[in-house]
Order: sequence, then C-alpha cells, then structure tokens
Amino acid sequence: MSSAWLLPEHIADVLPAQARHIEELRRGLLDVARSYGCELVMPPLLEHIESLISGASRTLDLRTFKLVDQLSGRTLGLRSDSTLQVARIDAHLLNRAGVTRLCYCGPVLHALPEGLHSTREPLQFGAEIYGHGGLEADLEVQDLALDCLRSAGLVGLMLDLGDARIVRGALAGVMAGAEQLGEVYAALASKDAASLRELSRGFPDEVKQALQTLVTLYGGAEVIATARRELPQRPLVQSALDDLQSLAQRLEQAHPEVKVGFDLADVGGNGYYSGSRFAVFAAGSPDAVARGGRYDEVGAAFGRNRAAVGFSLDLKGLAAIAPAKPMHAAIRAPWAEDSALRAKVRSLRELGETVARVLPGHEHEAQEFACDRELVSANGEWIVRAL
Repeated sequence: MSSAWLLPEHIADVLPAQARHIEELRRGLLDVARSYGCELVMPPLLEHIESLISGASRTLDLRTFKLVDQLSGRTLGLRSDSTLQVARIDAHLLNRAGVTRLCYCGPVLHALPEGLHSTREPLQFGAEIYGHGGLEADLEVQDLALDCLRSAGLVGLMLDLGDARIVRGALAGVMAGAEQLGEVYAALASKDAASLRELSRGFPDEVKQALQTLVTLYGGAEVIATARRELPQRPLVQSALDDLQSLAQRLEQAHPEVKVGFDLADVGGNGYYSGSRFAVFAAGSPDAVARGGRYDEVGAAFGRNRAAVGFSLDLKGLAAIAPAKPMHAAIRAPWAEDSALRAKVRSLRELGETVARVLPGHEHEAQEFACDRELVSANGEWIVRAL
C-alpha cells in the first residue's frame, strides 16, 4: 500500500523558496504584458472537451485529461493548453471588431509528461494578439516574448524561426491520413531522416526530396537561400520564406544581442500553427523556454476565423533557469501583548515591510525571510534596529 502523502508521478509540491521565485516572475511577466496593452483573462481549468481540442492535433487530445460531468453527463476536459480557451473568449465573449491583446497565466494539466523530467502541471503564461494579419503583429509578439525573458534575467537568447506553410506547401496534394501526417511532422521535428524515408515511401518523388531537404534546413541566414533553391517552387512556400526573411531582418535590427536562426522542419507543438512560428532558447537550457507563432485558424472552431498570433511559456520551467532575485529583507519582532508593539508592526506592514513575529518558544528557528533588522523596545517605544 502506497503512502498517503506520495504524489502522482511528474506532479510535485512547490516549496516556499521556489514558490516565491515563481510568483515574482509571474508578476514581472504580467507587468511586461500590460505595458504592451495586453488585458488579463482567466479561463476556467475545465470545460467541455469539444472546446479544448477542436481543431487541434491528436497530440493535444492525448495530452488532455477527460472526465464525466456529474451534472450534465457530458465529457469535460482539464485544459492542457490555454490558447484555444483564449480564442473562444475573443470569439464569443469579447467579439470585438478590431485588434484585441490578451494575456493569461494559470496551471495546465498534461495526461502524459512531455519528457523524462517534465512536470504534468506546468504553469502556463502567454499572450495573444487577435485581429491583425500583418507581420507587425508577429513582430510585436516576438518583441514581447523577448522582453518577458529579459525581465526574468535570461541571457544568451537565441530565436529560431520557422513557418508551418513550408511543410504544408511541400506536402500539398499528398494523399495521407491524419495519423500518418502526424508521424511525418514528428519525424521532421526530431530530424529523423530514416523514419521520413519510410513514412514517405508512397509519396511523389518531389515530396520525398523536399522532406529530406527540410531535415537539413536549420542554422543561420544561409538556410533561406538553400530553401529557395532546393524546396518546391510553390507560392505558399515562397511566401513563407519571404516572411521569414523579413522577420529575421527586423529582429536583428531591433534585438542585435539576440542570435536569430531558422529551423524550417519544426512546425511547433499543438497542431494549430498556420504561419510563422518561433522558439526562444536561453543559455543553460537545452529546450525552448518560449514558443509562439501565428495561428489564424484557431478561432474557426468557435465560428470566428480571424488573424491570431501569440506565444506561451512554462513559468515553472522558466524559474528553474532564471536567476532568483535577492531575498526580501524582513524585520523580526517579538510576540507580546503590547498594543504599542501591535500598532508598530501594523504600520510597518502598511509601508510594505515584511515583519515576522517570533512566536513563544520558537526564538531560535530559522525563517525563509532574511531578517536583517529587529523591533526592540527602547525608552518606552518600539524602534527598528539593525541586527
């Protein structure tokens, strides 16, 4: 029999020091998003399963916990990604005609972990822009993502660009089922040329060659030139390459300290990207710390198929690599039934100070807060004195 205090696999408590770090990051990211004009929304943790996975990939479906609503008998889902929820809010609850900027931050649940050491309860932060189909919105989201990561103290940032239209254009006209195409996308993302050869055995020769070429198309500016030469000369592919080149040039001008590269085989995560996409990497982390891109078709399931672009990140993952801010200094105060002491403690707290009162019998216990001052009685009044 397992112990009652053991948690499920890939689920963990967040202890005080880490919780403080995560919360400070959350507040900082929301402040950055607000400075861009983003409005905060708080979608529910669960809703009808159709809303959570409509138009998304099989991967998102498999990642979503499902349960039966005891009130209606309908199947509910615990969100594994918030993007579709925010699209529903934009489409049905706000229903604005112009540009809408929204941000969110809350837990999501994954039925299966993404990796060996991944949590199944990420804390997802994200921002979206609805209503503008031009590259200006893509650039604004990329600016916001980079500013958020800088505010968290990350350095050595590298941004990889790609575009879902390139793979879609290369596969145009191929007769294949959704499951097979999903395997092709996965093989492309993992650069698995051998699996691609097997999966594309019945494809036209031009498509086979394009897939094998895509596996090699990652790196610097030379990638675009190689892609123009070696990929099929189709309007969708060429348009995507034009946009990527333009985005890269503008990013390099606006963020000269950020290394900009390309990965044309990576079409991103949850299957809803429709155009340019990006992944941001930071020094000390092998995995992307933020992902985003354009998903103009994400609102179709809610009857409002309009332009959309955004990004998201896992705050718990970010906290693992972001430097922690210095611990907030606190004031230690004794416990006493003294009205003057209580009034002094209250006034200090109202000024924004942290005052930790020492309960009787616990005078020698360590606190998470670093107390560099103490309240002492001197000449009939309570004063703050350095320790």
